[in-house]
Amino acid sequence: MNILQACGGSDIRLARWREFATVHHGGTMANVFESPKARVNSSMLLQYTSKPVCLLGRVEKVHPTGRSFTVSDGEGKPATVDLNDPLEEELSGVVEVVGMVSNKGTVMATTYHVLREDKGALFDLELYNEALKVVHDFPQHYPFEVSSSR
Repeated sequence: MNILQACGGSDIRLARWREFATVHHGGTMANVFESPKARVNSSMLLQYTSKPVCLLGRVEKVHPTGRSFTVSDGEGKPATVDLNDPLEEELSGVVEVVGMVSNKGTVMATTYHVLREDKGALFDLELYNEALKVVHDFPQHYPFEVSSSR
């Protein structure tokens, strides 16, 4: 079962989500993509220092240099995302960021996806956040992370 199905979504909704996502890459992806990533909200970031994560949020502010931006999660809490290279395009809406959490609690993005929010297909960050809480409260039922004691 994927996170959208846990939220009551369907495979069709997941397919639409993937269809509307635009992929952007930067930095060295191998380390982040080869290891399991916890899906987190802003409040959980410091628990995952130096670990790969996946964070969803709505873009609130882009730094004038284009090398960082701030998102708000499903609880409205902010998180800062740092980039290796400056943005080359305008960034808005809901983004999914994959990267490593710094000791300051920011995410050093390896990649990000912009979720296209066309008419009638808005992404519900509050519902997504509730699903995250369920996944983290009941890890025995949602074993998405692999133990580091291999």
